[in-house]
Amino acid sequence: MAPTTQAERVALVASLIRDVPDYPKPGIVYKDITPLLGNHAAYQASIDALVDAAPEGIDVVVGMEARGFFFAGPVALALGAGFVPVRKPGKLPRDVFSESFALEYGSDTLTVHQDAIPQHARVMVIDDVLATGGTVGATAKLMGQLGADLVHVSVVMELGFLDGRAKLAAMGIENVSALITV
Repeated sequence: MAPTTQAERVALVASLIRDVPDYPKPGIVYKDITPLLGNHAAYQASIDALVDAAPEGIDVVVGMEARGFFFAGPVALALGAGFVPVRKPGKLPRDVFSESFALEYGSDTLTVHQDAIPQHARVMVIDDVLATGGTVGATAKLMGQLGADLVHVSVVMELGFLDGRAKLAAMGIENVSALITV
């Protein structure tokens, strides 16, 4: 039976996220969400919780490559909003804005089509994990380049010990929610 309360959702989702030590490099504990995605009730519970966190009037849901796509697309459908993918370099065929950023274990770059979102569209950014805030921060900068209004960030899991939320707050991003914080 599918969980109906927020506490039941959190417990089910948390029970299916696996720690993988020393991946992708020694000292990193990777959070594997594939067991969560493979369990219909847990996947649905995570989508329901993200939808419940959404403020009113979202025009576009943005998800980042690759694991953010698993959550952002279904949330966009549930909200009656558009979905815009933020991708790694070389994956989008038209003119893009790019933003490079640091990760807890390296660096990366994200891109978005320059015409992906209308000016002043109300945007919700969704990702699987908030770690150091680099991915969300870079995505927020891309939204700024597009002239979109970033109104909320929601993640399945926040790694609180890495202070990503504080980094986002320093960028002026205050509306952040997480289904699970570890």
